[in-house]
This record gives sequence, C-alpha cells and structure tokens, in this order.
Amino acid sequence: MNMPTDSIRPADSPIDAPVPGPSGAPAGPYRGAIFTVRHGRPNLSRKVLLNAAEYIDWWARYEETGLKPGQDPPAVLLDMARGASVILSSPRIRAIETAQAVTQGRAFDIDPMLIEAPLPPPHWPRWLRLAPFLWGIIARFWWWFLNHHEGGESRAQAEARADVMAARLAEMAREGDVMVVAHGFFNTLIRRYLKKRGWKVVESQRGLTYWCSRRLEL
Repeated sequence: MNMPTDSIRPADSPIDAPVPGPSGAPAGPYRGAIFTVRHGRPNLSRKVLLNAAEYIDWWARYEETGLKPGQDPPAVLLDMARGASVILSSPRIRAIETAQAVTQGRAFDIDPMLIEAPLPPPHWPRWLRLAPFLWGIIARFWWWFLNHHEGGESRAQAEARADVMAARLAEMAREGDVMVVAHGFFNTLIRRYLKKRGWKVVESQRGLTYWCSRRLEL
C-alpha cells in the first residue's frame, strides 16, 4: 500500500474559488462521467466506548490516520482510475493512501476542498459512553439540524463548499472522466449539488462501505 509520493500534486483550489456558472445544468457537451469514491478502512479501531470528550480526541486521531494494512482496492476502482482524465484526492492521509492504491503510481492531485465535514459531538455527561459509530450519527445530527459546529465549519459553509466543488467537477468532466477520492458524507454533499445540475447516479458499488463508489452522468 505504501507508494511513492512524487505522483501527488497539490491542486490549485482555494475555498473561495469562483463557481463556473449558476446552479442548473450548464450548456455545452460533456465527454466524461464523475466518480465519487470513499476511502478504504482506516487503521483505527471502532470497538471502543467513549464519552464526548474522548470522542473528540478519537476523531482527531482518525483524521490523522492512514489505511489499515493488508487492503486491496476493488478491481472496479482500478478500472475507474485507468480511464479517468483527472483524479483528485482529499488531503487526509486515509484518502491519499486510497488514491495511491487505486492509481498504482499514476499522478493525482490533492484538493483541500475535499476534506470531510466536521463531527463535533454535543456536550453530554462524561458518564455516557458510546461507540464511535453512534457518536458520529449523533454529531452529524447536531451539526446538520441544530447548527452545532463549535466554531468549525458549519453546515451552510460545507454545503457552499460542496456546491463549488460540484461546479468544478462538472467543468472538468467536459474533458473526460473525473475521479474523486474523498469521504462518505462530503461525497454525498457533492452528489447532491451535482444532481441539482442535472447529473444522475447511474451506478453504485459497495453501498456506503469503505471503498464504495458512485458513477454520475449528465
């Protein structure tokens, strides 16, 4: 899984990059599809019980963790990567190592706009201990519906980022297939805004698990 890093290029994509065109399907031909790919399984156990403060620490470690050793990418992702004109990765280690695995030495770009939306948990009593999976659901609910972001990225900001990213990916797809290696929830947000532009999910692989993917076409 460890591969040379000289194939990684930083993408020129500031958060305030202009949106190329209004929401809605822009005019012009499209040659490619857009693939959204979730990273592989990280090397951090979820078989623990944590209180809210401990979950914050656990999530911070998760954000800095690479892939669990011994994983092989699904063959369908290797095929996607071979056919893609552009491949983008989130800057998180787990996404970069996933991109390295599927590209097998081919160059790809790292785009800071593809990081996952934050998961700050509510301030519940320290005696309440839950699995990371449950904390993730609770934190996402609080963030999405109750605007609980602890000074980090808000729902509105994440949606704006996804909208900008969807517009950029649609422009890239004019030249051929585009592959995005990122995170489960933010990939969902990107697809939401691609659908607003007329794109449709035409193929789904592996549900919502690690290494899952969606193919979108206009």
